[in-house]
Amino acid sequence: MTDITLETPHGDIDAVLEIPTGDGPRPGVVVLHDGFGLREPHREIARQMAEHGYLAIIPNLFARGGVLRCMLGVFRDLMAYEGQAFEDIEAARKLLSDRPDCTGAIGIAGFCIGGGFALVASTKGFGASSPFYPPPLHSRYAEIVDGACPIVASFGQHDPMNRGSGPLLEKVLTEKGIPHDVKTYPDTGHSFADRAPLQTLARITGFGQNEAASTDAWRRVYAFFDQHLQTTTPRTADS
Repeated sequence: MTDITLETPHGDIDAVLEIPTGDGPRPGVVVLHDGFGLREPHREIARQMAEHGYLAIIPNLFARGGVLRCMLGVFRDLMAYEGQAFEDIEAARKLLSDRPDCTGAIGIAGFCIGGGFALVASTKGFGASSPFYPPPLHSRYAEIVDGACPIVASFGQHDPMNRGSGPLLEKVLTEKGIPHDVKTYPDTGHSFADRAPLQTLARITGFGQNEAASTDAWRRVYAFFDQHLQTTTPRTADS
């Protein structure tokens, strides 16, 4: 794993890059952290993706002042479907796509607010999207996913922010004919796959790790990404 500097239209930010061992080229995945910022669980996820044959990059969306200062601006960009945060994400996507060891097929995965960005960015040049428990955007799903890439989404039934979001997203994706795999896990809350801080308190408030749900969700994500990203024809030297 390498800590790198990512050049963006608004200056450099820090990011994490994980490269698979063995011969390439490989598909890539942009990984987006949750509202608690870029943490060790996200680094572990990037390592896991590399083990499954994907180049993985995690841009630090809170690099310009920390969690509290950046959160409002980042959330504002999410609600507007555009702005500095999306330009940071595009810079990460382009860095992977420009690498000679990348096929050019790029997916995106995100958690909590990062899941919201992964959902909105499903229309912004990615080959597959995996939002985990995004913010409650269900009233705007039809608008958000219009023209989206294939989506594999995961929710927790007891997530206080996402009651009923999974079935609603699945309904919209079905109506629009977008390839998808949406699952809501019973007896599971928010942040079940990327370990929110203060787990004991988190579980009381509807957050918290669920190993069984997390394991199954990642099984689905890799099967979905393998279908929609690994099957892409690698670029030639002239492409």
